[in-house]
Amino acid sequence: MTKRLNKKMASIKDLLELRRHIKSKKPDFIRQDFHKKKRLSRKWRRPKGWHSKIRLNLRGRAKKASIGYRSPKIVRGLHKSGLLQNIIRSVNDLEGLDPKKNCGIISSSVGTKKRVVILKKAKELGLNILNIKSPDKYIKEVEDKINLRKKAKEVKTVKEKDAKKVEKKEEKLTEKVDEVSKKEIEKKEKDKVLTKKEI
Repeated sequence: MTKRLNKKMASIKDLLELRRHIKSKKPDFIRQDFHKKKRLSRKWRRPKGWHSKIRLNLRGRAKKASIGYRSPKIVRGLHKSGLLQNIIRSVNDLEGLDPKKNCGIISSSVGTKKRVVILKKAKELGLNILNIKSPDKYIKEVEDKINLRKKAKEVKTVKEKDAKKVEKKEEKLTEKVDEVSKKEIEKKEKDKVLTKKEI
């Protein structure tokens, strides 16, 4: 693998293997002296100091980011399977994608219902979706959840309707009780008036 490969002559599989080999040897490029100050992050920054040992590429020091660690141009941006990755945000993004050359990654901002529609369409086209391991299982789980929610909603509406019916009955009963009590009060008042007159 260490010998030079002619990029035009080498197949994509060989170049992917070469890329894997290069990346396995690539060190973590960390900022010089990031551990000395809490406010500094591990992100790479080019060393600019006059006496910087990393800038001077001295042995035993952290490695400096350089073009030699880059992957071959032909396979740059490809998935490890050798397919070109495409971010999918809607069903329309699936049009024009070739299953032999392209694979898809469903955007994280896409909701579950829309995700299921995209997966079904991708399955019809024979397109591989990378960020969902088993699309059939995922679709089944989501549809089961949706059905459960619908059933729960129906039960809730039935309970609400029953509660409303009970409330209406109670209201009618209270109205009847109020009417009866009003009549009784009026009758007592009349009786009082009549008894006063008799006296």
